[in-house]
Amino acid sequence: MTYRKTEKKIIIAIPKGRILKDLTPILDKVNITPEKEFFDLNSRKILFSSNKKLIDFIKVRSFDVVNFVAYGGAHLGIVGLDVIEEFSYEEIYAPVNLGIGRCRLSIAEPIRMALKDDPKTWTHLKIATKYPKITKKHFALRGVQAECLKLNGALEIAPKLDLSSRIVDLVSTGKTLKENGLIEVEKIMDITSYLIANKNMAKTYPNKIKTIISNFRKAVNA
Repeated sequence: MTYRKTEKKIIIAIPKGRILKDLTPILDKVNITPEKEFFDLNSRKILFSSNKKLIDFIKVRSFDVVNFVAYGGAHLGIVGLDVIEEFSYEEIYAPVNLGIGRCRLSIAEPIRMALKDDPKTWTHLKIATKYPKITKKHFALRGVQAECLKLNGALEIAPKLDLSSRIVDLVSTGKTLKENGLIEVEKIMDITSYLIANKNMAKTYPNKIKTIISNFRKAVNA
């Protein structure tokens, strides 16, 4: 079916993973329900319809959510503050803090190192992280030089393999760190997920996007 320009579908980018469980009650409150296959963890499908004829979802990696929204592949998206800050796209704004996906971005190091380490004495660090921009900015403000090795996963093994002395990653319970002989020594920032929007698209489809943003805000504040 071909839609006229005024009926163009609104695309919402959603990250894969644990955030879906926290997001579902909010989607219920705003009365936008993805098709059943959206919730199938084994599905390889990316584009999904919803109960709203003019709203579709795409489900991608969290780092890709901001890319799709920034470059116009999606009008709206849901993503953590960590990703928003790491990419810092001028094309994106984050009007609603959804208050879900709570965790923190922290520095961790081997437990044996932490026993005699004092963060106040740091001058130069070798760090493995998915967040080099945030990490360098954090330490630059303290006058500490951070040499970052960008890894997209398996960060916890980096110190054991002498790829880095420490890591910067998301921490929730700290269980994964403990199982890999690491301990959290300093928090960089608290993280929650936000509804984000493409600024240009918000101007092109002001009524549709404004209504969706308003409904999400009401759902969170209810």
